[in-house]
Amino acid sequence: MSKQYSFFETENTPQQTQEEKDKARLEFLKSELKRHNRLYHTFDNPEISDHEYDMLYKELVSLEEKYPALVTKDSPTQKIGGEVLPYLEKAKHRQRMYGLDNVFSQAEYEDFIQKGKNYFSKENTQKELSLATMDTWWADPKLDGLAAEIVYENGELVQALTRGDGEEGEVITSAVKTIRNVPQHLGHDLPFTRLEVRGEVLMLKRDFEALNKKQILLKQKTFANPRNAAAGTLRQLDTRITAERKLIFLAYNVGQVLIPGAADESGLTLWKTQQELMEALSKLGFAVSKESSLCHTANDAFSFCEKMEQIRDSLPYELDGVVYKLNSRLAQQVLDFTARSPRFAIAWKFSSRKAETLLKAITIQVGRTGVLTPVAELEPVSIGGVIVSRATLHNEEELRNLDVRVGDTVLVQRAGDVIPDILSVNLEKRPANAEEFVFPHECPVCHSKAVRYKGEVAWRCVNFDCPAQKVQGIIHFASKAGLDISGIGEKWIEKLVEIGRVQNIADLFTVTEKELLALEGMGDISAQKFVDSLKEAKENATLARFIASLGIRLVGEQTAKTLAQAFENIDELAHAAEDKLTLLPDIGPEVAGSIKQYFGSKKKQEILARLKEYGLDPQRQEKVIAADSVLTGKNILFTGTLSKPRQEFEKMAEDAGAKLLSAVSKNLNYLVVGEKAGSKLEKAQKLGVQTLTEQEFLDLLK
Repeated sequence: MSKQYSFFETENTPQQTQEEKDKARLEFLKSELKRHNRLYHTFDNPEISDHEYDMLYKELVSLEEKYPALVTKDSPTQKIGGEVLPYLEKAKHRQRMYGLDNVFSQAEYEDFIQKGKNYFSKENTQKELSLATMDTWWADPKLDGLAAEIVYENGELVQALTRGDGEEGEVITSAVKTIRNVPQHLGHDLPFTRLEVRGEVLMLKRDFEALNKKQILLKQKTFANPRNAAAGTLRQLDTRITAERKLIFLAYNVGQVLIPGAADESGLTLWKTQQELMEALSKLGFAVSKESSLCHTANDAFSFCEKMEQIRDSLPYELDGVVYKLNSRLAQQVLDFTARSPRFAIAWKFSSRKAETLLKAITIQVGRTGVLTPVAELEPVSIGGVIVSRATLHNEEELRNLDVRVGDTVLVQRAGDVIPDILSVNLEKRPANAEEFVFPHECPVCHSKAVRYKGEVAWRCVNFDCPAQKVQGIIHFASKAGLDISGIGEKWIEKLVEIGRVQNIADLFTVTEKELLALEGMGDISAQKFVDSLKEAKENATLARFIASLGIRLVGEQTAKTLAQAFENIDELAHAAEDKLTLLPDIGPEVAGSIKQYFGSKKKQEILARLKEYGLDPQRQEKVIAADSVLTGKNILFTGTLSKPRQEFEKMAEDAGAKLLSAVSKNLNYLVVGEKAGSKLEKAQKLGVQTLTEQEFLDLLK
């Protein structure tokens, strides 16, 4: 169990049974993991290390195994993280892009292999495959970049997408075309008409260092690591900036492969093994990892992982582990996928990089929702080439467990090579006068009493007028997680609040260019952009983004989407009864209570009224699905050749309330079958999934 997230009750809470504690902990973990998924995958701004995330995830898996009735479709264990940024066009993947499960030791890797063999023994119906197939694995370095899919039709690059949430991604075609090692044309007389190449977009270490030096010279924000630099570069709307920064693409797999006359859509008739596939991609002009290797035994796999960890610093790119894929691609189809990840692939993560340094001070930060977060101020130390001067201590319980004190020599790790974290204290070097840190139970900014809600470990300032929350709330309103107002920087918001010109989000819309030009460092162009961006935000804001921007506690982007589909506008939401809110998907009593508390505030009502007066009053745009639709809530999948492009049929299904799946499973309600249907039809029949012809599907819509 991750120390900083261990469950303990709020003060004066009645004694709970272990089952009640477990269920409360389970709900907390689901909410917290969803939040961290968004921070990591969508905004490239993680708060915790990969290791800490993995520990939370494992704890949730354990609790869901203990209480299977509490497993819901929206649980992080049933889906991969990440959501699509609102300012880029979106497109669906024809085949879902899955994430990978992780192992951290030889014992966990062997357990993964054994589970795969057990599943294979039960499910295998292919006469040409034997259990010995499960012994040979293809090993790749686990690249620390951004997953992408590049689509070719008749040999021409036609589209590129980020992984996004796995079902749909951001369209980055123009940006990817600027990457020099990405082939624009694959040639003629190709055996396939469509090829989806999947891989990692990343920045080499030397190019990352050069970019940060340039950013410093230009007095612009530097990037924390090569992954963040690659993600930020790839998502640039101005592709001239993308072209200036040196990105590379390394291929590691394929998605949909359409071959005339072939029954499947995986390219199995061309490439029987993962090794053959990688060699073929290389011949087509794609860069692949030179370090990849075929492992014939478990010892080969262990040796490869050890070698990669030993040479990682000498490699030109960052990696944080090794990925193993079953070499037989036919056997991969037998193992198939769980709801979240493939059974035929696993990531073995490296141990964290560590260094000792002096803890000079402990400060308390106040976040947007009032959470008090302790931060360790450190003597700067280099860890893996990155200078670390601060590390999060998460919460009061983490401080208690570590017993960390000012003046201590602490072991700092960049777990997952991203977020600095204090691992332990060297007690032998502790000064004799080092005093235990007393966690404040009042806000250090406004001095209001802090509270701790049931099921949470964080202390929180609940004073809506707290200056720290005020600044963070306005920053959130304009951020990518809010209305994504690109022309407004954090430092200008902080300055406007500091001088008293802006007290809340409504005040932003009253700031004039003349007032902005009076601020030191503000130029004509920036002032114009500031005002124009706010005007554009009023015109283009969707109801979902507006709800998300308000910073209502426990209401993230997904919940905001749910609310925006259920209510016509913000007024209707504000007057909704609490019992009506709890009828909506994924909204329980605590979330509903938080929503009612927000809209019950007279000050919030006044701010919303002003925003409406200024022209920020988005209405529901999403199409409302009829509750009596036959397909509402049903899982559907299309396979084979249809009379129209598959996307048209998928849109019909979604408009009727259905959810699209990318693979056949027991959760599938309908498989719509066109001509030349292959393995999906066979598997659906085996599982007893109902199949429909194209006409039967159209009849259902009527």
